[in-house]
Amino acid sequence: MTTVRDKAAEPRGKVAERQIGARSIELRKPAAPTAGFFWLTAFYVVYCARPEDWIPGLGHIPLAKIAGVFALLALLTSLGRTQRKIRDLPREACYLLVMIGVLFLSAVLSPVWKGGAFSNTLDFSKVSVLWILTFLLVTDFAKIRRLLYIQSASVAIICVVSIILAHGQGRLEGVIGGIYSNSNDLAFAIVLTLPICLAFLLTAKGVLIRLCWTAAILVMGLAVFMTASRAGFISLVISGIVCLWHFGVKGRRLYLIVASVLVLIILLVVAGRPLADRLAAMNGRVDTQEEGRAYGSYEERKYLINKAIVGIEHYPILGIGVRNFETYSGVWREVHMTYLQIAVEGGVPSLILYLLFLASAFRNLRKVRRSLDLDAQTKLFVGGLHASMIGFVIGALFAPVAYQFFPYFYVAYASVMAEIIKEREAVPVPSAAATDWRSRYRMVRARERKSDDFTLVQ
Repeated sequence: MTTVRDKAAEPRGKVAERQIGARSIELRKPAAPTAGFFWLTAFYVVYCARPEDWIPGLGHIPLAKIAGVFALLALLTSLGRTQRKIRDLPREACYLLVMIGVLFLSAVLSPVWKGGAFSNTLDFSKVSVLWILTFLLVTDFAKIRRLLYIQSASVAIICVVSIILAHGQGRLEGVIGGIYSNSNDLAFAIVLTLPICLAFLLTAKGVLIRLCWTAAILVMGLAVFMTASRAGFISLVISGIVCLWHFGVKGRRLYLIVASVLVLIILLVVAGRPLADRLAAMNGRVDTQEEGRAYGSYEERKYLINKAIVGIEHYPILGIGVRNFETYSGVWREVHMTYLQIAVEGGVPSLILYLLFLASAFRNLRKVRRSLDLDAQTKLFVGGLHASMIGFVIGALFAPVAYQFFPYFYVAYASVMAEIIKEREAVPVPSAAATDWRSRYRMVRARERKSDDFTLVQ
């Protein structure tokens, strides 16, 4: 008998065998460059954990630039050496690259500030390097899980550090720099990560690990309420409902629904007063100083939305340039709606490409959920990603998070998952009617030449 062994289809080096005759044929995927994946994970750590903002002595070291340069070098040195090729990039990668190209053109022709827009676009364009590198190097669910672990653990650590540093400050904002400097950005990062943390909790095996993930979820929930971010709270509710549908209802873990309601009530009692005041101020009721600030913020946001619409009418094709709306607004504030932010700063074409890019995540996750060979743990993470993405697209109606990398990471994860499923289905399954091992061997070689994904070794 001839045996086809697929090393990629089995975890931890186990080999699945298919009988074809009297010989053994091994389907071996080319190994991804380990250095490239190392620098990819290094950038994830630097971007998500921002150690230079809270570890003494690291503030003088440009960790983000160092990791970004090595990630770019890793991409360049990985080309042609990975299982997947540049030609295999999905259309969502094209949407992202074209959108960044439009943003560069917008910066060059910006009517507000060309230099600032170009610099901000250059900084944002790093996400394309990370996206492509993720697609090329992440070839199994174990690597996706590792990147999700880095992101989840980093955000949990950031929450702990922020709460400690903000002791006695009141609203949680401006404690950590970068993507966590604004309360809305911090709340969004937490909300996007919470469903993934819950997936890690449900897949954890040891009691100590479960306790750690439980503590992380509680601290992150507390941090969301301490930010008093209305957009973050809305995203939390939406993503929480979807998450409980996947994990609690479909997964038959009804205890999660009861536990989530109890935790929500406790957090509202312990740290929900600032958030309640800000929500109440939207009705025009101003009884406290916090409600007064919240109502002023609400009125300012309405003005900024109208100003953004005017900017889109005047510059519909290329916009005014990335991050230039603060100057254009006259009050040095961002418009608190991601879709308007993209449209006014990059033009309507950029908005269309952005929407197509986000939609691809839902299309890919739907393909993955329909796969028949997903294990129970992978289904949990797919459900977590789905909940996070729904929370993002709804919450983006109330916050300026167009250039935050987290949703771009999630779209990359969805694309990688869909590609893994596609590769699994492309593994040749011999026909029962073919009894001659030579015929089956030629069939496997033909499939190998067609896909370029495997190397046959006798």
